[in-house]
Amino acid sequence: MFDSILIVCTGNICRSPIAERLLRRLLPDKKIDSAGMAALVGHSADEGAIVAAGRHQLLLDNHRATQFTSALGRQYELILVMEKFHQEQISRISPEARGKIMLLGHWLGQREIPDPYRKSQEAFESVYRLIDQACQSWLQKLNG
Repeated sequence: MFDSILIVCTGNICRSPIAERLLRRLLPDKKIDSAGMAALVGHSADEGAIVAAGRHQLLLDNHRATQFTSALGRQYELILVMEKFHQEQISRISPEARGKIMLLGHWLGQREIPDPYRKSQEAFESVYRLIDQACQSWLQKLNG
């Protein structure tokens, strides 16, 4: 169905790196990467994200934040975003991508995944669980 997936959040240091690594683990035969709409280009994953992921044996080693561009978006068959606002931003930058953008939380009742940046470790844990649920739901749909 979809062989390449790009996951997008705001800074590409919290939510999308976690989702990228989770989906890579669940779908090892797919091309899966991440980017940010206002990426902190070149930065590693946020410490809160690293800790939350590590508690679930998920490593965010060697992650480097990447800026979303229309050229990048064209390289993927499916673009998964954290918030409806990201859908709007991508549609403005890359109108041709509009039909392949969906919420990561689509199968969780169109659920948006809140940004834990500069929030408590509990916020990161909560977001990790939401991302995990969303990724599991995508696994079922993509393999179904």
